[in-house]
Amino acid sequence: MGLMTTLFGGTNQGNSQISASASDGSHAIDKSKVLAATAPGVITPMNPGDFGSIRSVPVVPGPRYFDREEADRIKELAKEKTDGARQSKRAYNALGKIEEADATVHKAHRKYEGVVADNELGKKKADGRLAKHLHTLRPGYARLGMGIEQAEQKADARISEIRSRLTEAVR
Repeated sequence: MGLMTTLFGGTNQGNSQISASASDGSHAIDKSKVLAATAPGVITPMNPGDFGSIRSVPVVPGPRYFDREEADRIKELAKEKTDGARQSKRAYNALGKIEEADATVHKAHRKYEGVVADNELGKKKADGRLAKHLHTLRPGYARLGMGIEQAEQKADARISEIRSRLTEAVR
């Protein structure tokens, strides 16, 4: 496996042929793939999420009295949830930064792929120009070939004449 393949993955596609359908303007761009979510659970208009929420304790449906033991447990839970909220906020901020970094890399890679696609078209245009130019050279090569064939025929005829004279002279 080559170094570039090891670093970047994939296989060598350098000499692949352009498909016949590409030359007539067809495409294989699947809209559903282009618009598909990048991962399951990503929020999109097609997958808006569940709009759920978090509720650590049930809603108290009406006024009531709490005893000391309930109040102490609720107060301890409030401390835990306050610290948990602070840690969750830190974690969500970090997750948001990771998402932003991922999006930056994703956008940069898509921009790079666009450059690759643009340059591939430029390369194929250059290949097409060369192919057209080579076709214009074909008549010249045909003339050269016919000239060589004629020279070969003349040389063969001349050699035959020389051989027949030598054969008659020897008799």
